[in-house]
Amino acid sequence: MSNNTSTTAQLEATDEIRSLFNEIYTAWADNDADAFVGPYREDATVVMPGAFHRDRDEIRRSMAAGFGGPLKGSRTVDQTLSIRLIGDTAIVVSKAGILLAGETELPTEREVIATWVLVREDGRWLVASYANAPAH
Repeated sequence: MSNNTSTTAQLEATDEIRSLFNEIYTAWADNDADAFVGPYREDATVVMPGAFHRDRDEIRRSMAAGFGGPLKGSRTVDQTLSIRLIGDTAIVVSKAGILLAGETELPTEREVIATWVLVREDGRWLVASYANAPAH
């Protein structure tokens, strides 16, 4: 594979990954737990302080409860720090957080560094795993 072909493939993959995040965060803004987990693998995991979800259904249930309660009307902010492609796997690191309803600025104490593991299956990127930890 030439450098141009490799670079083109990387740019296409990066665009597809950014589109995936747009889909996820649009579903979040719509408080739609089903759409939110649509791009997650059945066996996806989520690890966050105080939470471990073992599959897509657990993730969906947790998001539905959040969207019906403390996350109602919230939205996310996410700044991609890096995207590393390793074959049909991508590792994305971002600085992120949740803006609660009515907030316009993310409080420093709610900033996290997140790691996403994505896999390309049947021509589509899917979330295999997500983890975050406080940024500060």
